[in-house]
Amino acid sequence: MKRKWIDKKVLILGLSKSGVAAAKYLSEKGADCYITEYKPLEDKDRELVEELNNLGIQVETGGHSDEFIEDSYIAITSPGIPPKSEIFSRLKEKGISVIGEVELAYLEANSPFVAITGTNGKTTTTYLTSHILNSEYNAPVCGNIGVPPTSLLNENPDFYVCEVSSFQLDTAPTFRPQIACFLTFTPDHIDWHGGLQNYFDAKASLFKDYKQPMYAVFSGSDETIYRFAKQYTGEKFIYAKELDKNCCYIKNGAIFFKRDKEEEIIKLDEISLVGEHNYQNTMCAIIVAKLIGISNENIRERIMSFKAVEHRIEYVADVNGKAFYNDSKATNPEASFVAIKSFEGKNLTLIAGGRDKNTDLTEFCKDYINKYVSTVILIGEATQRFKENMEQNGFNNIILSNSLEEAIDTSLNLDTQVVLLSPACASYDMFNSYEHRGEVFKNYVQSKLH
Repeated sequence: MKRKWIDKKVLILGLSKSGVAAAKYLSEKGADCYITEYKPLEDKDRELVEELNNLGIQVETGGHSDEFIEDSYIAITSPGIPPKSEIFSRLKEKGISVIGEVELAYLEANSPFVAITGTNGKTTTTYLTSHILNSEYNAPVCGNIGVPPTSLLNENPDFYVCEVSSFQLDTAPTFRPQIACFLTFTPDHIDWHGGLQNYFDAKASLFKDYKQPMYAVFSGSDETIYRFAKQYTGEKFIYAKELDKNCCYIKNGAIFFKRDKEEEIIKLDEISLVGEHNYQNTMCAIIVAKLIGISNENIRERIMSFKAVEHRIEYVADVNGKAFYNDSKATNPEASFVAIKSFEGKNLTLIAGGRDKNTDLTEFCKDYINKYVSTVILIGEATQRFKENMEQNGFNNIILSNSLEEAIDTSLNLDTQVVLLSPACASYDMFNSYEHRGEVFKNYVQSKLH
């Protein structure tokens, strides 16, 4: 049920994209919006703050004042603020409830959500699903992908195809999408959630009894998720595993969907995306499309026309006979696994490193670097630990570089077929974001074409 916002005081936590979108939407609906940002005001945000002030939205930076907090009807939080933060404690003491921007959008929306979560693969699956659904409906991407769903509310789309992170699900107590997908689960964000089980529980909250979606879609190749799926009591569909019904799988060089009957959807060699993991992303998107009623012809055509999402095994250019790929979105080792394995059989040079997340590197070094990589070029803060772990696991063809540009220059002098930026680390030691890192990589590679 929609809330009546006129003259309600709403506190927005964080001057983020989602916070700004929520404030603009609620202000338009008559709420008195106050944005409180813990960090000091940055020069890049001055114009934005002026725009918000002109809309009647109050903004404070450099801390959370009592004046902004007092008498708030509700607080809307940005997904990056940990629940253990002091501001959450202060709001709890005052009896002010806190929800996330995705929850707000869900409460206000007139159309159903397709929610896609998992440690890796979310973004490509979200974009591909939207691309397919847009053949017959208006189904924009939103959520953790960088487009706040509240910014789409006035457009009233047919479906919201929403990538949801564990952070967002933590503050979405009633969020109940029509279709929910659980793709992969590997250790990540452990510090934020306070443990691996808490991280899993945040993801799995999409499927709790009182929030069960109309349809649940689970990976059959991820053991943790498939074990969870077998216990799930609602209507479910499994991909990457052939079952008697309600599944999507690969057979005879093609992807099949089975509900009441078996249907061939597309041949593997017609899929433009690279790698086994992308076949799995495609199977998940096919299930969603079939449940919504998209024709097989449109599904096939849309899969064939889909291009890789930026910064996710994105082809950049061929320089001196070497194919360069940008996988800057791989901010943990598990994300790099799929990119590395995508080039099986190729002479592969891997550029890795950045801000270390201190995840276990044994599988990364033993099962992927040793098996699929010819040379590793390391950059960033994680260099020494990555180097030590690789050497301990018997891999020694390692080159150290002081910058990403230097790493690219080095790779151009190697006898290699593919150069892959797949850092397995966060970007914040040298860059503003993984997007910034990917842009620097692409621009520098393309400069070598001239």
